[in-house]
Amino acid sequence: MIDMALYLPGILVSLSAVVLALMSPGPNVLAVIGTSMSFGRASGAALGVGVAVGSFLWALIAVLGLTALLTAYAEVLIAIKIAGGCYLLWLGYKSFKSAFTKKSLEANPLYSHQNLMRYFMRGLTVQMTNPKAALAMTAIVTIGVQGQAPAWVSIVLVAGISLLSLAGHLMYAFAFSTKAVVDIYIQSRRWVEAALGAFFGLAGFRLLADRS
Repeated sequence: MIDMALYLPGILVSLSAVVLALMSPGPNVLAVIGTSMSFGRASGAALGVGVAVGSFLWALIAVLGLTALLTAYAEVLIAIKIAGGCYLLWLGYKSFKSAFTKKSLEANPLYSHQNLMRYFMRGLTVQMTNPKAALAMTAIVTIGVQGQAPAWVSIVLVAGISLLSLAGHLMYAFAFSTKAVVDIYIQSRRWVEAALGAFFGLAGFRLLADRS
């Protein structure tokens, strides 16, 4: 009980930071939103699960102290940053290409396991090639794991971060695949996809240009 009273405030602050991050849409959230509107709930949810798995992996790496090792070896973070920037630019290109391509807007309710796995891998890639996610996770974990914290604190943090990421991204997938939202998307598809393309492109350029 004493241990819980000692470490619970830090854990709650860490998990609150995760919630705030989910409320501030980044490339991962916008990828889920765009996929859900364009290709349906199943695809958006699969991508969201991929992002959540990426969050779990970064949280586990942070708890094990490996992000400090990555920071010490700057070339590793630079490689992740280049990969992430290029991947965001590719997503931007795909969005712009879709915006200027005529296509049927009829929703296809059938999704193969192969397609869902592709979206899952896209979400995982978006999260794992984002060095800012790694550094942010380090800061979040550091708040919760203070001093010689017992192992259960790390387990609770990793589980809490993973579950919040999963719930948050699935919420976006469900919310942005409803009929009302999809109807709006159909009416303004080109503008929505062009905006997503601009965001991904800008985020990719910023990541490649970032020297910090």
